[in-house]
Amino acid sequence: MTSKLFVELLYSVGFISLFLLLGVFLRAKIKFFGQTFIPASVIGGFIVLILGNNGFNILKLPDEWMNIYKLLPGILIVPVVASVPLGLRFEGSLKSSKNILPLAFIIIAISMFQFAAGLSTQYVFTDNFYSTFGLELGIGYVGGHGTAAVLGNLLHNLNLEYWEQAQGVAITMATFGLVGGILFGMVLINYASRKNETKILKTPQDIPVSFKVGYHNDINKQNSLGRETTMSSSIDALAFHLAIILGVCAISYFVLNTIKEYKIPVLSEISIWAYAIIIMFIVWGLIIKLKLSFLIDEKVKSKISGSLTEFAVVCAIASLPIKAVFEYLMPILYMVIVGFVLTTIFLYFMCKWLLDGYWFEMMIATYGSCCGVFLTGILLLRICDPEFKSPAISNYSLSYTISSVTYFALLNFIVTTIVFSGLFNGMLLSMGIGLLATILAILFAKIKIKGV
Repeated sequence: MTSKLFVELLYSVGFISLFLLLGVFLRAKIKFFGQTFIPASVIGGFIVLILGNNGFNILKLPDEWMNIYKLLPGILIVPVVASVPLGLRFEGSLKSSKNILPLAFIIIAISMFQFAAGLSTQYVFTDNFYSTFGLELGIGYVGGHGTAAVLGNLLHNLNLEYWEQAQGVAITMATFGLVGGILFGMVLINYASRKNETKILKTPQDIPVSFKVGYHNDINKQNSLGRETTMSSSIDALAFHLAIILGVCAISYFVLNTIKEYKIPVLSEISIWAYAIIIMFIVWGLIIKLKLSFLIDEKVKSKISGSLTEFAVVCAIASLPIKAVFEYLMPILYMVIVGFVLTTIFLYFMCKWLLDGYWFEMMIATYGSCCGVFLTGILLLRICDPEFKSPAISNYSLSYTISSVTYFALLNFIVTTIVFSGLFNGMLLSMGIGLLATILAILFAKIKIKGV
């Protein structure tokens, strides 16, 4: 290994960073991007894709750079997923609102039903599909662009040649979900306001300009990155949090490599990020046990994982295999339509039936995240509850966290089931978990109703 490798890594990442910045500029200046809330990483990534080697080849990027862009998302997503359990605090919150667990199980259920609906594409069309085709519906909608890199990483670790193609299809689905989630979310909000189903909103208001352009130009309104939990004379707070996350990743790689060395069945097939989540839960538990939780700030942790996700997304889109994705154009469009219909109907009626109080506000936030990303849900909720006066924001945030941890834990299980046991068993497993989550959502909601 020579210094040239690291220089190329720095050079290539620095180059694509310029397009990330260009995405920030275009998001602020072009009305369409602002109104649809397309992230700068998605805009910048698609510019590189169109102008790069997989598009019109105007940029004429070195092959080494394209290989870096292909592989980097799968690497960066490991610390992103590993960071999820760090800083979780549920005590008191779950007791304050019994809408949280029903909503969490509703999210888990729709993610599983999205998997099953996507996999059904292989029965509807006669194309020559790779074995896991269709999972991209649940990966792109509930997961998002960052989770597309998780899928690529998982399939790559299983030595499946189509990992890059699957990652590309997942990114495509995530893009459709992100834009469609905003557009259809606005339709739902307008419908609900006319039916008096919104508790606070009576007439849809314009979204604040800062949400559209992506920044506050008034420094007094700019939010803090988080608490400075350590003194910089010892270690910078960001470096401290990052060291914990990367340390857990290192331990996870050691555990997985040891398991593979001794060829332990089943355990050797589990993805690296699944081990990272488990080990981080253990580490976070030890931190709490030692009464050192004051050293961890969830906002700081989120900014680290968010930054890594930005680069994972822009690289994944820049290296998207356009020709391979277009081979499945009709099945992709089928999944897009089925995904929106299924998600809209299931969330609307389940939330209306099971949730008390601000059910629509919680539903629309969940709808945004189940089609786009967490921030999409926040944006839609902001329209219904401009000042976040309702408990919907806290209920949504906690239920999203619970469902995210569960989602990543189940994803590895579902993928390996499809690869080693076949499509039908994968669909059956997804449907079974979805039905179980639906039943649990109903049970927890009924316990709430009875006042237990």
